[in-house]
Amino acid sequence: MGIRLAATVTATSLLALTTAGVATADTSSADRGVVQQALDQITQSGGALGVQARVTDGRQRFAARSGKAELDSDRPVPLDGRFRVGSITKTFVSTVVLQLAGEGKVDLDAPVVRYLPGLVDGRITVRQVLQHTSGLFNYTDALPLSPEEFEKIRYKHWTPQELLAISTAKPLDFEPGTRWNYSNTNYVVAGLLVEKLTGKPYEKAVEQRILKPLRLDDTEVPGDNPNIKGPHAHGYWTANGKPSDITRLNPSVAWSAGEIVSTTRDLDTFIVALSSGKLLKPAQQQEISRTTAVSPGYGLGLAVQTLPCGTKVWGHSGGIPGYSSDMLTTPDSKTRLELSATSAPAPGDPGDAYVKLLGAVFC
Repeated sequence: MGIRLAATVTATSLLALTTAGVATADTSSADRGVVQQALDQITQSGGALGVQARVTDGRQRFAARSGKAELDSDRPVPLDGRFRVGSITKTFVSTVVLQLAGEGKVDLDAPVVRYLPGLVDGRITVRQVLQHTSGLFNYTDALPLSPEEFEKIRYKHWTPQELLAISTAKPLDFEPGTRWNYSNTNYVVAGLLVEKLTGKPYEKAVEQRILKPLRLDDTEVPGDNPNIKGPHAHGYWTANGKPSDITRLNPSVAWSAGEIVSTTRDLDTFIVALSSGKLLKPAQQQEISRTTAVSPGYGLGLAVQTLPCGTKVWGHSGGIPGYSSDMLTTPDSKTRLELSATSAPAPGDPGDAYVKLLGAVFC
């Protein structure tokens, strides 16, 4: 479901590494050879069982892969296989909320309780929810997420109200608007807000407002469906001393904070449409990437980072048991990277592979 679930997958978020030393590349375009070397380093180290990446730099675009799709098979990772995107879901949900703001149906600086009376602390605004400055306790911190514990609940159906109740049973982490702390609870609230404002399930709003207009035919909001349709690589972890395939699970545990299934191709189409202003009106386009002193690296459902080499990137990372993902673009959408890594049962250290990958693509 994102940064807070990164420990449940083997691959480390690329965005978490943007403060590391990324060397400036010798060429002005993505170095395909270095990209492949980085992916091979990830899988050969055990940092992931398999990994697929899609790279665009304005003059070239290519897909690359390394590792295998299943533990006891030599089948390669599909070049455009489906995967759980985790918290990249948040960017889809935030986009819908901002569309509704552009239509005058919600005020970003109004308290959430104006639209959902009694749901959360009355001081928390819509903006604070989208920007992770609400102070709401992160419900996933209270879930049994070790492999042995999660195996017992992997097919459990969760309602958003149950997820929210885990959070609201705890005090706020801080006064709303005073700090930044990543909390999946914020996007459960955002999903409920979309449902209230549109009068339909949040997944229908995402489908009608984003998936269908952009023809993202390989992207779905799965609900209780534990399966991943179509070609896909499998993720693993070790439970009770032996490898366990964690690919199938009930994604309602993530709901609007992280349940979407997609492909690198569809994510690429989405981030291009978003960064080029095709999905939002100009005022909301400025809002989605606007950071603050309290939230210097995160806008509204969109991480905003400057790499050490000086390149600015937008996007989001995601993590859910079995899968780690990234969706990154320069603001002009000319250079982009989408990636999915599937976890290995015995996690290894990929070293500087992710830093090398970022440098090959963006620097």
